[in-house]
Amino acid sequence: MSDGKEDLEKRVGDALREKKLNISVAESCTGGLICHRITNIPGSSDYFDRGVVVYSNNSKTQLLEVPKLILESFGAVSNETAKAMAEGVKKVSRSDLGLAVTGIAGPGGEKPNKPVGLVYIGLASNKSTMVKEFRFTGSRSEIKDQTSEEALKMLLGFLLGI
Repeated sequence: MSDGKEDLEKRVGDALREKKLNISVAESCTGGLICHRITNIPGSSDYFDRGVVVYSNNSKTQLLEVPKLILESFGAVSNETAKAMAEGVKKVSRSDLGLAVTGIAGPGGEKPNKPVGLVYIGLASNKSTMVKEFRFTGSRSEIKDQTSEEALKMLLGFLLGI
């Protein structure tokens, strides 16, 4: 018997396989949790290309080509950075889709207008890039779990809509 999370991950994998698309993931606040969940499904190598954990601003610019100006102007936790991360991981991996998350999992790290639980999830395709903002609550672990769940739901929604 599987739990709801595995069902979501399997549905995402089935949809990617059916659409003949592959994906790469860039994670900041989740530290690899999304990649872990995707690769828990047997056969995920059919559609999962790579995942990177880009915790520092330096790693975002080096590995994903996020412009320093975006990070300086808007900060690491912003709509603009999530968009650049999703587009960057898609570009450098040459994947069909790029999924990215950036946020503040806490318990520290909040700044004015950027509270613990603020998360941005970006999804880049060949046609467009969408970013959603979330305000999660709970412990660090709970925020990471909620972020990974919403990222996979966003991806599945996109896949079912194309």
